Amino acid sequence: MHSFSKYAEPSIRLIEGLGVEGDAHAGQTVQHRSRVARNPAAPNLRQVHLLHAELFDELVEAGFAVFPGDLGENITTRGIDLLGLPTGTRLTFGATAVVELTGLRNPCSQIDRFQRGLMAATLAQDADGKLVRKAGVMSVVLVGGDVMAGDPIGIELPAGTSRRLEPV
Repeated sequence: MHSFSKYAEPSIRLIEGLGVEGDAHAGQTVQHRSRVARNPAAPNLRQVHLLHAELFDELVEAGFAVFPGDLGENITTRGIDLLGLPTGTRLTFGATAVVELTGLRNPCSQIDRFQRGLMAATLAQDADGKLVRKAGVMSVVLVGGDVMAGDPIGIELPAGTSRRLEPV
């Protein structure tokens, strides 16, 4: 079943090539309803949604009641500039689980249905006037495993020329 928010859990299981065990967006091909309507055979580049906890701090300060899991993310991080990492970055959680970043989450109207004005609060403009999407990053599971709250996160940047994350 598709739902917007998720409950905070002490652990989740990542399944190689699919995503989060039991999550409505898990699968080798696209699972998001709008993407299925366009091309149900397209690869699922949105298996795991990661969001930086600093965004919650910013949103609470702006007057929104929003906390980990509320924006539909699977994993919440702190102290990592997720939005600044390039496409292809690999994150290791705990001893075994590895995801590869595929792109930015493109915030949608569901965010405003959750709380009015929240979508605008997850968007900004940089110094050049370009749109900045702050609603997290998407990834695919390269190596499955259990991810526990508080697990250390390893970062492996891609070799060669890096590409900025773009919406997927």
